[in-house]
Amino acid sequence: MAIVINLVQNVIMIYTLLIFAWVLMSWFPNARESGIGQMIGRIVEPYIDLFRQFIPRLGMIDLSPLVALLVMRFAGDGLIFLLTRLA
Repeated sequence: MAIVINLVQNVIMIYTLLIFAWVLMSWFPNARESGIGQMIGRIVEPYIDLFRQFIPRLGMIDLSPLVALLVMRFAGDGLIFLLTRLA
């Protein structure tokens, strides 16, 4: 069961890093249009778009990645808690 818990933690950490990279790419011109930017976008944008439906932009500021990270963190912690209880 420890292997499953470590796998879940690693997947959450990697996905969190991808979201951070995707957000940072928005600060640099044409970074999201590069090959790596498009690949990260295909992985991250479907999850972020779930939150964009409910969270309006504040001018040029998009808070949906922040909310998505918080939800993923709480859901991941809850899943890990449940997995440790089952073990």
